Amino acid sequence: MKTRLILFFCFSIFCFQQSFSQTEKPVRIGIDGLSHDHINGLLKDYGKRTDIQIVGIAEKNKELVKRLADRFKFDMDLVYDDLETMVAKTKPQGVVAFNSIYDHLHTVEVCAPHGIHVMVEKPLAVSVDHANRMSGLAKKYNILVLTNYETSWYPTNRKAFEMATANNEIGAINKVLVNDGHKGPVEIGCSKEFLAWLTDPVLNGGGAVIDFGCYGANLVTWLMKNEAPESVTAVLQTIKPEVYPKVDDQATIILKYKHAQAIIQGSWNWPVDRKDMEVYGAAGYVKALNANNFEYRLKREVPAVSLRLTELPELENEPFNYFANLINGKLKLKATDLASIENNRIVVKILEDAKKSARTGKTVAFK
Repeated sequence: MKTRLILFFCFSIFCFQQSFSQTEKPVRIGIDGLSHDHINGLLKDYGKRTDIQIVGIAEKNKELVKRLADRFKFDMDLVYDDLETMVAKTKPQGVVAFNSIYDHLHTVEVCAPHGIHVMVEKPLAVSVDHANRMSGLAKKYNILVLTNYETSWYPTNRKAFEMATANNEIGAINKVLVNDGHKGPVEIGCSKEFLAWLTDPVLNGGGAVIDFGCYGANLVTWLMKNEAPESVTAVLQTIKPEVYPKVDDQATIILKYKHAQAIIQGSWNWPVDRKDMEVYGAAGYVKALNANNFEYRLKREVPAVSLRLTELPELENEPFNYFANLINGKLKLKATDLASIENNRIVVKILEDAKKSARTGKTVAFK
């Protein structure tokens, strides 16, 4: 009899869990802006997802709206001219920003008083002033302000962190090399709306130093568990002034830590696409060669080991389910996480100091 009761109790719990899972509502998500070409990654799955529901889009460029609506088949009734109206009409739980980096602050200013969480495309902000104001709003209204990077969803980067930082398998980290970029946004065919602000020193904050320097600053800060560098030294150049007359297209940033260095190379001049990272310690190294190919060597006397990695945790295997699962409480954000505002305020300070170093020709002390 006792066994039957236990089995019945377990079965009842199982049925309840199944019923809850099947009736759980998707997280209501709004979109602020469509001019960032990364929006394609979200809209390509429009109407197929069950974890999130797109309830509204704020975008005043009707030509852009129609082009994307025709391509991705979303309802034009979702679209509003401005964020304030969209938020008032649709009441999203979270908003994802696909506008210029300069406009990220406005997104948070509108959403925060309504208790609406925000996730922006990298980097967090164009300046330390903007980043600090966004952080203040996040604290005042108790909302998440996250930053999304493509490299956050690379299994190889997660493996590098696990081995180098979490498990200390390579010994104390002393050097990190991060390379990011491609031939250039014009050369790879970015949309005219994207290029209009991506190549503007005010709306984007800079050129390759911002667009691709931010990846390395984010990853290194993560590996260092939010330890700030002691100094920042940078060289910025414009190799193709006829294409990018207003911003840099080549950036090298050197971060000095007490017992380590990091070299971040962001470029719109690579002959091939690059998003790779090497982490060296006292005993060995790990290399994230791209999203899936990984190499490590833990002793001088043993050969390197190569791995092919494809898996990420189910609740955080891409940006939008991650955002949804933080909103609905299935995940908890740590201050040292890649998307956290604590990490990304350091990133913005690194980038601002890099621009200052390049402008003055001097190393800038990180304060």
